[in-house]
Order: sequence, then C-alpha cells, then structure tokens
Amino acid sequence: MLYAVISRFDSLREITSATMAECRKLHHLGISDLPRRSTLSDANSRRDEGIFGKIYMDLYQSYKDRLSSDSPSHKVPKWMKRLQIIDSTTVSLFSNLIFKGVGRNPKTGKKKGGIKVHSVIHANEGVPCDIQFTSAAKHDHFLLAPDKLTAGDIIAMDRAYIDYEKLEQMTRRGVIYVTKMKQNLTYETLSSTYYMNEKGMMQWREQYVVFRKEVKVKETDENGEEKEVKRVIEHKARIVTYVDEKKHKLIRLLTNDMEMPYEDIVAIYKKRWAIGSLFKQLKQNFPLRYFYGESGNAIKVQIWVTLIANLLLTLLQRGVTHAWSFSGLATMVRILMYYIDVLGFLEHPEKDWEAALEEATSSPPPEE
Repeated sequence: MLYAVISRFDSLREITSATMAECRKLHHLGISDLPRRSTLSDANSRRDEGIFGKIYMDLYQSYKDRLSSDSPSHKVPKWMKRLQIIDSTTVSLFSNLIFKGVGRNPKTGKKKGGIKVHSVIHANEGVPCDIQFTSAAKHDHFLLAPDKLTAGDIIAMDRAYIDYEKLEQMTRRGVIYVTKMKQNLTYETLSSTYYMNEKGMMQWREQYVVFRKEVKVKETDENGEEKEVKRVIEHKARIVTYVDEKKHKLIRLLTNDMEMPYEDIVAIYKKRWAIGSLFKQLKQNFPLRYFYGESGNAIKVQIWVTLIANLLLTLLQRGVTHAWSFSGLATMVRILMYYIDVLGFLEHPEKDWEAALEEATSSPPPEE
C-alpha cells in the first residue's frame, strides 16, 4: 500500500501489474507470492484501519523531535512551540452510502458522499499529531476538546469551531485560542480603542467584549433526581481588528488573551494556513481521488497510508540540507524505486553526473 500510494497508482490493477514488474526487488521484504487483486481488495476491507492508525502514531512519536524546527539556526517566536492548529478537510467520494455528504441533494443525480479528516498539528512540526475521521456532514467543533489541552497551550482555529461553552472551558484551563470572528455573533462591548498609524488612518482596533448564551444542562437536585435546567454562559474575550493590506479589507480576530501584542495575535492566526498547506500537499502529491476499495474501512486504510507516506517524505525532506520542494522530492522518490543511497543522492543529486564528466575530461585521448 505504501508503494502504491507513493507511486500514485489509481487502481488495484496498476498495483498488481507494477509489483509483477518489481518481483525481484520484493524478496528482501519477505514477499515471495505476488498478491492478486482480489487478495488486496479483501485485505483492505477486512484489515482493521486502526492498525494503520497505530503505525502512523508510533512513527510520529518516534520522530517528532526530528520534525520540530527548534534548531538554533532557525529562530521562531516563543509562542511557536506552544501553538497547535486545528482544521479539517473533506475528501469527496462518488457514493453517499458509505459516508454521508454535506449539503442538500442536487436536483439532478445523487449527492456525493465525503469523509472528513479532522487534524491537529503542532505549528513547528507540520504533520498531524491527532487525526479523526467522520462523515462530511459532521460539524467541526466536536474535535475541540478542552479536557485534552493543558495550561499554556495556544490553539489557532477556523471560525467553524466557535462554541461559547468550550471557549469558556479553555479559558478556565489556561488555554489561549485565536480564531476568526463570525459575522452574526452578538456580544456586549465593555471597551473599544482605535490605534492610528502615522497617516492618521486606523491600523488596528481592540475591543473587550462579553458573550452570553443560554444553554440547557442536566443537574441533580436534593432528592437525587436529574433535571434539565437553563443556565447562562458568560465568556469574556478580546476582538482584534486589523487592516489586511494585501486583500484591502478588515480582518476581525477573536481571542481570550487580553495582553498579548496584536502583532502576535495576527501572526498566530496567519500560522493557521500551515494546516491548509498540509491538506493541499496531501491532495496534490498522493492519490486521494481514486480509492482501492469501496468500503469505509478500505478508504480509511488508504488515507492512513497516505498520511504515513507524507510523514516519511517530510522526514526525508528535513533530513537533507539540499533545498527540495515537497513535490519535487516526492517525484524523485517515486522514480528512485531501486537500490540507491537515497539520502546521498538527495543531498548531492549532481554528484554522479559530475563524476562522469570529470572521468571523461581527465582520461587520456585514445591512441591512434
């Protein structure tokens, strides 16, 4: 499966045909019998996808220190080590029977299904440290779990994760969050301050606000009976509004940190795009448009193997000093499926070419 994902095969037929051509190289892996398409299909359907998830997490735990960009030569802000980014991406499927799609049914044809990949990454690592799968119809904010966070953590997230009760729990646990404001939020403004630039135009605005929401909770009375009562949640926060000069519009950010400089709040939110770049990298470099099986288990297996391939290639990219783009490195690994010092080649790809040229120019001319 790893060979298939890295090679970007689109079908079981391509996998079996390619392994037949590479049969002499598979013996050292203990593969003496080439699998048939039916065997691969059955394995993807029956082998628990959780096994692949555990393999991914074991690899991540083993190599997360090498993924971190904390080297002395690479200076990062102090808050970078504490920053986690939460987001999700949807992988579209042709069928709506396995994973429920999001939105209304189209007037013509059937609605496509979708599996949503919910991910958490540390900003200085660039690969997921927590992954969960749901149907595309599942709301995002379920992944926001304050009880899994510790005091001092910083969370950057999209506005889809706004939930007053969870935001208040995070504040009580000493967890900082930065997110984008929704347009329809209602709040009471406690104070508002404008900060102007040298030209007399607004550079940024700071508001201290309080949100209130009535929720129903279950409580136990004196007789031990459980009753549903209404309770009002109050959550104090800070709104930072700044001018995005590139897009020529105002951006409003919501945070529970009342003292951090606005430049850091803006920088933290902009780091949220790192997870968007990760999702784009996965979809552009690995086969997530075609699946090797039609069952939910087979689809999850292929996504897990894609994440494993992405992790291994990221480690390879971080392990060489030669500047490789991820797509360029993925292409080279794809065509270097034979015995070679991969790290040596990636570190100095022109070495063999230069050696051949030197041998050709230094050798004496042939005798006449």
